[in-house]
Formats: sequence, structure tokens, C-alpha cells
Amino acid sequence: MLHRAMASYLRALEAHPDPGLPPLPLRACAQTLGLDGLAFLLASDGTPPELLQSYGEHTAALEDVQLTQGQGPSLDAARHATLTLAPDMAALDPSRWPGLAPAVLGLGVRAVFAFPLRIGNICLGVLTAHRTAPGPMTAPQLTDALILADTVAGLLTGLAARPGPSAALLMDDPGLHFAEVHQATGMLAAQLGIPLAQALVRLRAHAFSHDRPLLETARDVLGRRLRLDVTDNGTDPQDRQDDQ
Repeated sequence: MLHRAMASYLRALEAHPDPGLPPLPLRACAQTLGLDGLAFLLASDGTPPELLQSYGEHTAALEDVQLTQGQGPSLDAARHATLTLAPDMAALDPSRWPGLAPAVLGLGVRAVFAFPLRIGNICLGVLTAHRTAPGPMTAPQLTDALILADTVAGLLTGLAARPGPSAALLMDDPGLHFAEVHQATGMLAAQLGIPLAQALVRLRAHAFSHDRPLLETARDVLGRRLRLDVTDNGTDPQDRQDDQ
């Protein structure tokens, strides 16, 4: 049975009068579900899911770590449109997301749950939840979270079906959390004469090898404090940090 508070939040979302996407009550939903953080990400073909709204001290850092490594619950949920649960990152099979667990545990996060926002086999986005304590969600919590994901997916579908602004246009919103990552990727692609996908890999590789957040690395590229140069073989980046 749907939690009374959650039912109230969902009714308010469905009754939202404005044509755009309403802000999700992530704090209230997270607290109702016994979670410490909740992220709302949009998905687009061929690109990683983009953080649009978030609640929780560790939420943005958790998504940054996954984007840097190119793996994790949020990305799996978006790529495969499947529910992805990791109730104890400390007990995770090392082969599932190699190297991810230590980084996530280092943030103080123990459990991660990613719910695809899907219509059939098409994934429009992801709701990614986390807790600082390990353990699975209870059956009622899981049910409520799935209903929340279905409701948000319905909102996105309705938005995309309207004339004018659509869910796809939200991906170009300058307020997106990782907008600077996209900008830095474009700058690198232009500077190095390489495809955008390869430029993003280089940016992620630098952040990962230097144990830095991807967003900070992108800001250094945009601020021209960091340059990634192509070596003679044209495949490996030679990174140079300016002293400015």
C-alpha cells in the first residue's frame, strides 16, 4: 500500500499546472523512503545521464564518481532501463563495477538504488537513491519508490508530447549540474581535433588518474588552468597543470 505522504506528493506532481517539469519533492520523498539522498537524472541517447535535481549531502559527489568512472548504478539503470540495486557497496562483487566501490565508500555512501524512468524499454531518466547505512530497502519502500519512478516517467512523457518545450530540451538547460563538463568536453574536442566521445574519455581519465572530481577538472579546463595535450601516438593524453 502506498505510503500516505508519498501518495500526497504524487498527487501534487500530477496536478502541477505549469507546462514545464515541476521541481520534484526529493527531500520529502527521500525522508519518506528512509534515504539520505535522492538524484533525478535525465537520460539521452548516447550520453551519460545528466543530474537535473538532487537532495542530500553526498548526492552530487556520488553522481560525479560514476560519471568519472563511466560505470555504476545510475549509468546501468539508464543504459539498460533496469532496476539496479546495490544494498551494500562494501560487499559488492569487485567484478561488477571494478574500482567503484572504494570511491563510493570513501564518500560515506553504503547503499545505492537506481530506478529507471522508463516507458516500455525506453529510459527517459533515472532516480538514484542512497543511504549511508547498508541494507536493502523494505518491500513497502521499494514499492513506493517504483511508483514514484513511474509517476516521474509519466510526467516526462507528457512533457515530451506537448508542443513547444520538451524533456529533450531540458538537456540544454544551463543550470544542469554537469553543464560545465559538457562545455569542457566541447572545448577539448575543438582543441585536440577529436570526437566529443573521445574528449569526454580524456577528461574522465585525467580526473580518475588524479583522484579529482570530474566537475572540478572540467572547471580547470574551462578556466585554462589545465590543458590535455595529445602525444605523438595520438592516443594517450599528456596532462599539464598550469601554475596560474
